[in-house]
Amino acid sequence: MQAGFAKVDITPRVGVELCGFGPYLNRHSIGVRDRLWARAMAMRMGETTLILLSCDLIGVSAEITRQTRRFIQAEIDLPDTAIMVHCTHTHSGPSTGQIIGWGDVDQPFVEILPRRLASAALQAVARLAETTLSHAMVPCEGIGLNREYDRDAPPLEDVLQPDWRPAKPELTDTQCHVVTAESAGKLIGFFSYFGCHPVVCCQTTRYLHGDFVGVATNLLEREHPGAVGLFLQGAQGDVNSCVVHKPEPEALLALDVIAARYANNVRVGIRQATPLAIDQLQAVSRQVAFSRVPLTVEDIRARLTEQEALLTAPGARDDDQGLRMATVYAVTYRRVLELLTAGKSVEQPTELQAFRIGPLALLGTPFEIFQAIKNDILAEARSPIPLLLGLTNDGLGYAPDHAAAARGGYAAQIVPLMLGTLPFRAIHDELVAQVLETERALLEFHQPNALPG
Repeated sequence: MQAGFAKVDITPRVGVELCGFGPYLNRHSIGVRDRLWARAMAMRMGETTLILLSCDLIGVSAEITRQTRRFIQAEIDLPDTAIMVHCTHTHSGPSTGQIIGWGDVDQPFVEILPRRLASAALQAVARLAETTLSHAMVPCEGIGLNREYDRDAPPLEDVLQPDWRPAKPELTDTQCHVVTAESAGKLIGFFSYFGCHPVVCCQTTRYLHGDFVGVATNLLEREHPGAVGLFLQGAQGDVNSCVVHKPEPEALLALDVIAARYANNVRVGIRQATPLAIDQLQAVSRQVAFSRVPLTVEDIRARLTEQEALLTAPGARDDDQGLRMATVYAVTYRRVLELLTAGKSVEQPTELQAFRIGPLALLGTPFEIFQAIKNDILAEARSPIPLLLGLTNDGLGYAPDHAAAARGGYAAQIVPLMLGTLPFRAIHDELVAQVLETERALLEFHQPNALPG
């Protein structure tokens, strides 16, 4: 088993608009709180090479992933399935273009991003060396709360106490996984896996950083000179950090507290990790289309007419929140109407990807996954250590569970429209089935660096 690690600075210039928290907020960065990084882990065993990228970004589009793979493949003969592009989902970084109105895309940043990501990957491959991978699963409590079921934010003075715990910890992640890589007796890299929406800093904050997961990873790297640390985001669709939507001074204070709290848990994992028996590396990738709520051309035209009536009403003002949301909806309905009238489907395929690293299975999806979906997948997963990843290779918004979908609202109905498409029809059941099918293909497929037939 060989592994190599590298990272490339992807911090945009100060002044770019930050992504998240509302339509057309004009929330421009005023400084760099912490650098943003693209971090890469390359792995090789026999004829199989895999590359895992983790980026301090809100997400990436399928096109950014495609371009990143092309730049890597110009130097190394690898199939698409061997390259995974994952994101931490910071809302204190630049927009990468998926969400309508949630931060304008800085085109120069996006133009050079794929080559930067590829550079990190290629450097990691160049540093491949004989490596021992070790793993630990350790308690990780007092970080998040489930925003769907615990809607009242606790007082700041309470959550900043070291012994704070959510009322319903079972609705959040309470453990994190840590994998370390040692070569010649030295730690050369690590990754930590945990599910929590990294939103300590919100719409009132204007500094660039990777939120608490990025700040924590930067801190841990400084404690281990020469080592590169990746953060892998799990199921975080309905779990916020315990501090959210506070004024900027309070948010920046809490950012360091929550980051230190997470880093403390990862430190334990680094110390306690025990060697993994890596018998093989495998990768599979599948294109899957998820069903959407069926609407006719007449339905879409009626909805578009409603939104356009708001936009053209006498006295309409562009500083009105309702008008800004109407703009988002109108743009989406026009896009959908164009597809339907051209006889095209709104159910576009996306990628599900999985890596097998001995007993570890990284199951990559493009969603912000709800905890109940994760629980259903892990209950049936066959891998010894299955890790369900969101925000991988593409960005399709939330995958709400049955209860959230039945209630409707932001995650189930509004976010798909923000992404320029229609709500999912049955994403809970379909995603569980498709991820488990991807894992089955991973476990049963044995040809190096190839797609399942």
